[in-house]
Amino acid sequence: MNDVQAAISIRGVGKRYASGHSALRDVNLEIRKGEIFALLGPNGAGKTTLINIVCGIVTATEGRVFADGHDVARDYRAARSMIGLVPQELATDNFESVWDTVSFSRGLFGRAPCPRHIESVLADLSLTDKRNSRILTLSGGMKRRVMIAKALAHEPRILFLDEPTAGVDVELRRDMWALVRRLRDRGVTIILTTHYIEEAEEMADRIGVIDRGSLILVEDKVTLIEKLGKKQLIMQLCRPLPEPPPGLDDWGLELRAGGTELVFTYGNRPNIDLSALVRRLGELSIEFSDMRTHQSSLEEIFVGLVSRRT
Repeated sequence: MNDVQAAISIRGVGKRYASGHSALRDVNLEIRKGEIFALLGPNGAGKTTLINIVCGIVTATEGRVFADGHDVARDYRAARSMIGLVPQELATDNFESVWDTVSFSRGLFGRAPCPRHIESVLADLSLTDKRNSRILTLSGGMKRRVMIAKALAHEPRILFLDEPTAGVDVELRRDMWALVRRLRDRGVTIILTTHYIEEAEEMADRIGVIDRGSLILVEDKVTLIEKLGKKQLIMQLCRPLPEPPPGLDDWGLELRAGGTELVFTYGNRPNIDLSALVRRLGELSIEFSDMRTHQSSLEEIFVGLVSRRT
């Protein structure tokens, strides 16, 4: 992918601190314009460090980063003007009004006043009726909305959301998901980190997994689930079995739940004839009362990827 197509281009980025700790190691990543990209990883994996390097808050030890073609170190002002950042921490001036703090954020990037845009942002975030409220009077969820409004005030083309729904209720989380989709539909590139795997599964076009400072996987979400996920046929037996039934070794069946469940794992193999298995069980007089299928979630895949590295 070339820089014309990439909203963010990260090339060989590493970060070492004076203590000797390596927070990032040789990270290479291209984030496409107009996509929602989810960056997943356990605590301390390097997610926030990577975001802060792209946003110019932290300086990389090695490597280069481009935002919409602008080098974030050599052309900081142009690069930063393309980016909106919603950090994990709620950092606002508690004594300012919502309107003033969002308008001031727009001015920080040298953008001319545009009350119509500020009104639109506040409306998108259900903050219109709070426009004259001081920040200190707002709930935590409303303060989170104000942080997003500040990040959108200067009309960025790239938006970083670092744990945007941490500590907020389910309703607010759903509202934010809807807003992110609307922004993507307008051509804004969204990069989010999250502890809520269902958030990535619901929202993302592509997934990146980072662990101990290394980017271990980048994949389209659907492809990732198809490639690494498991599909299983789970049969609830009428009578428990002490061991897998003989004559079915080729199927690789597994007994679970004290011998009351017979499980066939078939991944994504094509041309699997499950009816042949059911017929064979009938021939062996193995009866079952229920049958269901299960496919791995993104969370199960993520846990498996990280646990294999421990």
